[in-house]
Amino acid sequence: MLVTRLRIPAHCHPSALSLYRSVFIPTQAARPFSRSFSSHRVSMSSSPPPKSRILVLGAGNFGTCLADHLGDCDHEVFLWSRDRGFVEYFNVHHRNPSYFQDHVFSTNIHALGPEIPNRETVQQMDVLLFAIPTQGVRETLTKLQPSLIGEQLPLMIFVNKGIETDTQALTLEIIADTCGSRVARQATFIVSSSLIRSVVRRQPTSVSVASLTESRAEKASEVFHQPWFRCYTGRDPIGLELAGALKNVYAIAAGMADGLGFENNTRASLITRGLAEMTKIGTAYGASPLTFLGLAGVGDLFLTCSSPRSRNYTVGYRLGKGEALEDIIKTLGSVAEGVTTAKGLKKIIDEMDVTAAIATEVSR
Repeated sequence: MLVTRLRIPAHCHPSALSLYRSVFIPTQAARPFSRSFSSHRVSMSSSPPPKSRILVLGAGNFGTCLADHLGDCDHEVFLWSRDRGFVEYFNVHHRNPSYFQDHVFSTNIHALGPEIPNRETVQQMDVLLFAIPTQGVRETLTKLQPSLIGEQLPLMIFVNKGIETDTQALTLEIIADTCGSRVARQATFIVSSSLIRSVVRRQPTSVSVASLTESRAEKASEVFHQPWFRCYTGRDPIGLELAGALKNVYAIAAGMADGLGFENNTRASLITRGLAEMTKIGTAYGASPLTFLGLAGVGDLFLTCSSPRSRNYTVGYRLGKGEALEDIIKTLGSVAEGVTTAKGLKKIIDEMDVTAAIATEVSR
């Protein structure tokens, strides 16, 4: 399978970097990635941003959570699921039978499916929010690609965290392969250092938002902004993607250590050395090392490695207790993307000749 590669060794020849930027960064935006993520504030004196029609693709744990948040923001939200039974149940009861069973969702949310939304539906949307596992992104985009034509594209936001196992591709690469570089340049990515249930409970939450097109990241920030939901925007989607994907691998390692009976000293070592490995891999791709010191990096890494509510930590903990991986996956109840990411990451580490001892051991 042909994959449009994005990764560039940190010591790459200048001509290789020039080629990369000519494909993925428009001429008017051809400047180095911002070195930090800036806080996006909504002016109190300006009129509130217009409400949007949002299609959330994926009715799993995180997709349902974000649909709930957006519905409470008074957006008109359409939640797509492959499961006909879910669609019928949700539209009657406004509850998710699999996640947050005790939570009643906003009446601004309407479920649809199981057929993939048609061209007419897609072109009526202001925002497409992809909350499906990374391994399913290529298939979904391939089906949607005929609908993504014309000068005005909907705002496309991706919240999955992972690396495609077969190709070792990041989501940005998958977008370029299936929809072209124009769509990839406008794609926006959100990574949050937050637990899903806390977002549903409206606990104060901060997220990182990045796109190669700065105005798209700012627009996504406006869509999600609430007093309890703060967005920090930046122009390093590669770093943001890698931080969100790689931290899941180290969360499995932290969970394994706890399951084996090790204590805080061990966890501190794993988090610190894990951050060093993440940064090393990220800079080999051409990402800014400072991205890994922000919410998507050290923030999400610390949270995911420390909380029993983390799916990837839970996988590691149960492995440490001696359970078989196949049994854990069957009974987990949701997708832990660190499992598939670890498989693809090992090939990337070998290809780039990067030393990452913890990630290497987790992949075995």
